[in-house]
Amino acid sequence: MRPHCTIILVIALLAGCLTAHGQSTASTKPVSRAGTVDTTSLRGKVMCGYQGWFRCPDDTAKMGWIHWSRDSRRIAPGLLTFEMWPDMADYSATERYPAPGFTYPGGRQAELFSSDSAPTVLRHFEWMRDYGIDGAWLQHFLVDLPGGPQPSRCPSRLRVLNHVRAAALKTGRVWALSYDIADMPVERIFDVLTSDWKKMVDEKVVEDPRYLHQGGHPAVQIWDFYFGNEHDPMNAELANRLIDFFASPGRYSAFLVGGGDWNWRRNLDPAWQKFYRRFGAYCPWNIGNYVPDQSKVKHAATSYWAEDQRECERLGMLWIPGVYPGFSWDNLQRQSPGTSLISRRGGRFLWEQFFELSRLGVDTVYVAMFDEVDEGTAIFKVTSSPPPARALCRLRWLAQRLVSAARRRRRTPVA
Repeated sequence: MRPHCTIILVIALLAGCLTAHGQSTASTKPVSRAGTVDTTSLRGKVMCGYQGWFRCPDDTAKMGWIHWSRDSRRIAPGLLTFEMWPDMADYSATERYPAPGFTYPGGRQAELFSSDSAPTVLRHFEWMRDYGIDGAWLQHFLVDLPGGPQPSRCPSRLRVLNHVRAAALKTGRVWALSYDIADMPVERIFDVLTSDWKKMVDEKVVEDPRYLHQGGHPAVQIWDFYFGNEHDPMNAELANRLIDFFASPGRYSAFLVGGGDWNWRRNLDPAWQKFYRRFGAYCPWNIGNYVPDQSKVKHAATSYWAEDQRECERLGMLWIPGVYPGFSWDNLQRQSPGTSLISRRGGRFLWEQFFELSRLGVDTVYVAMFDEVDEGTAIFKVTSSPPPARALCRLRWLAQRLVSAARRRRRTPVA
């Protein structure tokens, strides 16, 4: 995909994320890339992170309100951990789960979705196809796998993985595994991750016709190469062991994409500097990294991108920049409304990042995230009319800001 296509994608994302269902106009029609996406290369791809971690009490998993509420046994205004209420209008009746105590304006029962649902995952991949997204990096959390702290979640996680495989096949999208080490005991990371990868290879999961490859090897991503982060206990020794495992010739070798610190080149630790330069590709996590202008308007920090790109090209590594549409996790962190907000500004926040990447000639991008409503970075369809409740004022306030900004943007053509 040529760089100018990424700009078209942003227009499509604005239609899919910033307008409520039923409010689309001729200016916000999806830009479809309905053809089958090439699986042989990461290059020329716009892909999203896909969490797939939402659950509801009456779904197949029977784990409760996972990632919707602080208490999996019940959901209530004071327990919500997410920033945006999904627009449920397109979901079928079997995909909707009533949220007790919540009603939409007008009194209709409010509903949520479960990721442990084949029709729902297919619907999400259909949106990816319809709005010009090539595929998804499926988050695969080590804490949910055998050997992790909560292995009881593994059957549900594997069902989601199989739903992703089927959805990618039906929609012509690509997908790849993205391991996340967050909150995993450091001494278990290597064994749990490599054991799972061996299982994926042995069971021919990575031979799936829609699984993404690079240089003839299956692609795999690992988060989180963060220096000094208490929740992501990475160190140089562990990093090199993981890199060595995937680089070793044989059936388990893979093209490894490292994901971590945006300021990786500034890390003064020589051991970290050495392993950073051993990846096949690097994806810096830029989410939450912004620069305010003189009017205190927040813009994604991108000044380091050109040097990142040059260094990766010099090393023969693929640079995969991460972009995000905005941010907020006030409910998750129990903060007052607006405390953590990085406004989307009607899509301009995201547009500016794609514009800079287009200027740099970049055509490979990681979009964070497709379905991340917990941290307010979701690009899928959300409603501008969430259930009104005192503790939901934050959700309504954010949604109203998004819609108002989107309407202002449609009145202001971009040159």
